[in-house]
Amino acid sequence: MTFLAVARLGRYTAAAEVLGVNHSTVSRRIAALEAAMGGRVLVRTTGGWEVTTLGRRAVGIAERIEGSLRELVEGEGADAVHGMVRVSAPDAFTAAFLAPAMTLLRRAHPTLAIELLSATQRVRQNRSGVDLEIVVGRPQVLRAYATPVCAYALRLYASPAYLAAHGTPASMAELSGHPLVYYVESSLQVDELDRALQELPDSPPSLRSTSVFAHVEATAAGAGIGLLPDFLGDRDARLERVLERAYAHPLAYWAVARDEGPRNPAVAATLEAMTAYIQSVQEASA
Repeated sequence: MTFLAVARLGRYTAAAEVLGVNHSTVSRRIAALEAAMGGRVLVRTTGGWEVTTLGRRAVGIAERIEGSLRELVEGEGADAVHGMVRVSAPDAFTAAFLAPAMTLLRRAHPTLAIELLSATQRVRQNRSGVDLEIVVGRPQVLRAYATPVCAYALRLYASPAYLAAHGTPASMAELSGHPLVYYVESSLQVDELDRALQELPDSPPSLRSTSVFAHVEATAAGAGIGLLPDFLGDRDARLERVLERAYAHPLAYWAVARDEGPRNPAVAATLEAMTAYIQSVQEASA
């Protein structure tokens, strides 16, 4: 169970806090497990500890033990959708879809705990710290289940006040005279988000940020023309589309889980609640 906590949380200190022990106790228990299994179950990465191939086998066994213990304590009639589900997703997806969907899910299953982690990055090959990852673009992964959950597009937006002061570009060529509000190029870890930028002409010095919500607020404040997800830009009354017919970069969010993830009732319910909520939003806006 100590190993399972580290595998899910990615850090010894976080696991120690949850388990109510100190860091050295966690380290000793992991070392004992590795000695018993005859190899490394965890490897250190820049993002924390991730499971090895041997560790994945240990995770599966540990989760079955955990489930059996929970059934023993809670009884056979207990809600199957319980425990902890951790979901990693980009900020925009979390705010627009995931947080409200998970709120509805918890109303139906109050013994389910959900942790939402902010991340706009490539899918990890070793999904040790999370049960579900939401990523931009079709992921290339091994030993995982992946499914598309939401299509959207990056479009150009500006405030009416900015356009009145600086003019509305009538072509892509004219766009080059306007500051572009978008991600910091050196921080982009998702190829599809980088390609969207490469399709546009070079921008004069502009305001860039690693936060999509900073993009929205800067665009609304008149910092320039923002490259924003349409599900954020379209519902913001402070913004209007620019070059609507000339530019749209289609994208999709995908959900990725370990192979055994969809067989876990809590993970399956999380994915179902997410997709149902997205469908309801899309139908309402159609």
